[in-house]
Amino acid sequence: MDLTYTPEEEDFRARLREWLAKALPELPARPDPLDWPGRRAYDLGWQRRLYDAGYGSLHWDAPPALRLIFLEETELAGAPYVGANFVGLLHAGPTIAAEGTDEQRARWLPPILRGEAVWCQGFSEPDAGSDLAALRTRAVRDGDDYVITGQKTWTSHAEIADWCELLVRTDPEAPRHRGISWLAMPMDAPGITVRPLRTLAGPAEFAEVFLDEVRVPVANRVGAEHDGWRVTMVTLSFERGTAFVGEVVACRRTLGGLARTARANGRWDDPVLRRRLGRLNAEFTALWRLIQWNVGAGGEAGGAPGAGGSVFKLRYSQARQELYDAAAEVLGASGALDADQEWTAARLSSLSYTIAAGTSQIQRNIIAERILGLPKGR
Repeated sequence: MDLTYTPEEEDFRARLREWLAKALPELPARPDPLDWPGRRAYDLGWQRRLYDAGYGSLHWDAPPALRLIFLEETELAGAPYVGANFVGLLHAGPTIAAEGTDEQRARWLPPILRGEAVWCQGFSEPDAGSDLAALRTRAVRDGDDYVITGQKTWTSHAEIADWCELLVRTDPEAPRHRGISWLAMPMDAPGITVRPLRTLAGPAEFAEVFLDEVRVPVANRVGAEHDGWRVTMVTLSFERGTAFVGEVVACRRTLGGLARTARANGRWDDPVLRRRLGRLNAEFTALWRLIQWNVGAGGEAGGAPGAGGSVFKLRYSQARQELYDAAAEVLGASGALDADQEWTAARLSSLSYTIAAGTSQIQRNIIAERILGLPKGR
């Protein structure tokens, strides 16, 4: 696979840079990290600007190289990332685009692209996190509706979401990986209670969601009934394979800043630290190449990235933690204490990456079984 960019692609890069240079100074001030309604408005406003400029759907319908250039250039320019929009743009939207009917795509995708709807992810449960197939939230068919009862946790942006990509068990008698369905649930439906969860990083990005006989139309099911596990694997392949593109660029930018800080404060004289930063630079360069390969392979296959996303997720999770460990060493105790709120939140959130989007143990199992062809563990 050729990972170099063509003259036409570089022309797209130049035009995007020119637009960003004009658009970014016009943005309002970023809201407080704890102001989620404000953050929702800010993130959706940015998505609307992208849409109006013709960049709104690059996550989905552009050639892989243009998607990568878009994500790289917006991150390098310091543009807002998807923020509260990340489930819709990077998980639910691509899944609906790949697995939904024409009617479902027409109903749900345009509002995401226009910056009119926020989605959250209702997958994990108190006893079904890494072992997602153990989920127990029930959906009982009642005419043209499912009646849903259960609980979800770590539901990203539930308190400001319009829709939820929801996993439910539609056949409790089926084997664990069967009898599951993928639904789009309106978050204003009666019977939904949202309880925000505060984390060590501060902002209440996650929530518990309690479902008490919530009615969701059968027409909101994406994929066949009981085929939700397969559809979920499509969602997770997007989450693990392409959703972290902007974050890799951000990590490379952070790494460059650390090198400059180390030169300024004398830490660059430590050869051990220099080797550590050099190795991290090689890690993130390799991860960027892996993303290029994953996105390209997904595009050539006509859909979602494959199991290669688990290779990326496994190594990226550890590399991000190592990056912020190195940052603490470069800054020193006093510098770390003086660091701004955004840096502190990034440092704390890095600790969660070996758990979020599937634990590292789960990724190792996927790699062993689906890539290396090893037998399943007992």
